[in-house]
Formats: sequence, structure tokens, C-alpha cells
Amino acid sequence: MTNLTPKIGSARDAYSGRLFPTVQIETFRNIDQLFPVRTVSRGDTPVKTFKDRPLPLDDMTIETDQGDYDLYDYIARNRVTALLVAKDERIALEQYEYGNTDATRWMSMSMAKSISTTLVGAAIHDGFIGSLDDQLTKYLPILKGGAYDGVTVRHLLQMTSGVHWDETHTDPNSERRHVLELQLAQKAGSILQYMANLPRVAEPGTHWNYSTGETHVVGELLYAATGEYLCDYLSRKIWSRLGMEADATWWLETPDGLEVAGSGLSATLRDYARFAHFVMDDGVIDGERILPEGWVKEAGSAREIGGQPLDYGFMWWPVHPSPGTNFESGFSARGIFGQYMYINPAEKIVIVVWSARAKPLGSEAILDNDFFNAVVKTIR
Repeated sequence: MTNLTPKIGSARDAYSGRLFPTVQIETFRNIDQLFPVRTVSRGDTPVKTFKDRPLPLDDMTIETDQGDYDLYDYIARNRVTALLVAKDERIALEQYEYGNTDATRWMSMSMAKSISTTLVGAAIHDGFIGSLDDQLTKYLPILKGGAYDGVTVRHLLQMTSGVHWDETHTDPNSERRHVLELQLAQKAGSILQYMANLPRVAEPGTHWNYSTGETHVVGELLYAATGEYLCDYLSRKIWSRLGMEADATWWLETPDGLEVAGSGLSATLRDYARFAHFVMDDGVIDGERILPEGWVKEAGSAREIGGQPLDYGFMWWPVHPSPGTNFESGFSARGIFGQYMYINPAEKIVIVVWSARAKPLGSEAILDNDFFNAVVKTIR
């Protein structure tokens, strides 16, 4: 008799891009089976429903350096498993593929980084963190005497600590894969201890280096400053107040331990969209400011680091318009394998993408930023 139980892949194989498509898809929508998780409660706020606003996306043209494509090319060639486009908080398009539905929860990958740094903004507004220029050692004394001594909260959120890190997911010897092994070992405090012992390769604020390990330090900072687990703080401040449809889940370093702040959040497509709208609304819920004024603009803006331009904010990625267009830049949270929350506050457009691409990074056939810009150009 054939076993019809969906097969789930391992975390190692998922991160290294060594899963067949069906297994990968089942894994991404069942990630709460890979590690212990904590719930981000939706609370008892009534569900905030979206109204529909059909717009002419079927006929859109995605202009790229390789030629022109359409919506169907983007979904099929990039192995998109769900897509939501909203304009003025009304859904213009909502599409599910590969067995996903509106009740499916899907892995955030590094979109969780952008959610974690948003919580830092909330903690600053609440007074738990004094300012962006506070030293990390004020909250995490374990970092004294190491490479993170002298690194500020701002440096951390920008990933300009100057601490060595190799993010290569497919290299089992990289720091990124080493931290995955520590996560698999489920030993409390092991990841922060590992981060504290890494060497410095540049002065803080002078060099950018993408590091998932930095986001674990963000999680430790939030826990130390607020006294709350990230799930509980996220639920209390944001998730339970936005009219979410479902609870979310978040991976833990150990059972009943700290959340893995750089990955492992799992939520429904519309709930990611609700979070993106909260950010688009400048961090205000029902007239109450949750994030500092100006936080969202700074978090999603490009900057200059070490005399060089950098398209990176507080773990959000600026998305510049295509040449010849006249709309303002947006920004996105993004994860390997093609997870996105794209936000354009000026045009009131939110796009959420789930994908299950063959390899972490670089396996998309059509650049996602080209798609985002085509959507804005079409429906603005």
C-alpha cells in the first residue's frame, strides 16, 4: 500500500537546496515540524477583511534585461506558490498554487529579519531600548571584550558591525551553516556564545556584511531589553491588534527558549499582507503609534557605508524604480527561495510572494524587483 503521508525534508537539505520540489513545498508549509516553535497569538480581535479591487494585472508586461514577460511567466518560471497584490488595502490579485490555500502557513525565511527589526523600533518607542546609538553591551554584557564590543544597535540593524561572517547556505563550513547546526543541537545560549567569539574584520559602521547571525543578536537584544519572548512581544504590540486570521509560529533555539530571530516564522499569506500594511501605515494601529515617527522611512532606505552606497536599511531592502519611470522607491523584506513582502507607501501597494525555488538565492528566472516595478507601473 502506498504511503500518502506528505514527506518533510530535513533542515540541512532545505537550506542547501537539496530537496525535490514536492518535498520542498511540503517542508515550507510544515516548518513547525522541523524545530520546536512558539505561537504568535492572533488574540481575539475580529478578523480584518480585505475588500477586492480587480486591476489589469493579467495584461501587465514585466520588462527585464532578458526580455519581456507576463504575470503567468513570473508565477510559473519562478515557482511561485502564492501571490497577493493589494492596492489601497484592497486585494487586486490573490493566487495560490501547488496545493496552498488561504489557510496555509508558509515559511518566512529571512522575512523574519525585517519583522524582528520592526520589533526593535517598537522597543525603542516603548522605552525598553534607549536609542539606536546605544551600545549592545548595555543590554548583552556577554559581548564585552569581543568583536561586538563597541557595536551599536544601529550597526547591528544595518549589519555593519564589522564582525566576520560567511552567509553561504550551500557551504557546510560557512558560519551560516554552523549556526544551523547549533540550532539543530538545541542547546540554550549556544548561538549567542558563538557570535560573541567571532573575529572582527572591520571597524563598526564602515563595512556591510549580510549575516543571519546578526539577527540572532537582535533577538537576544529584544529579549534582554523587553523581558518578553519575541512571539509574545510581537503578539501584544502588533499581531493581536491587526485583525489577523490565524496564529503564527516561530522557530525556537531550544524548547521553551529564544526565537530564531532571522528565520522560521510561519504565517498565512493575508496575515503577511496585514503586517506589511501596518508597516506601510508608518507603524500606526487605530491611531496609536507603535513605531517611532520616521522609523519606517529610515528602515527601508538606502544609505552610505564606508563611502559606498548601500541598498540596505534596517534589514529591509530598498527597491528602486526602473529607469524612465516616475514613481517613488519601495522596499521589501525578502527570504531565500523567493519569499517577499514588498511595500510602496507612496503608491499604497503591498505585494506578498511565496516561492519554492530550486536553490537559495539566484535561482529565479525573472528578477523579483522587475516584477514589483511592473506591478506598480501597471496599477498605480
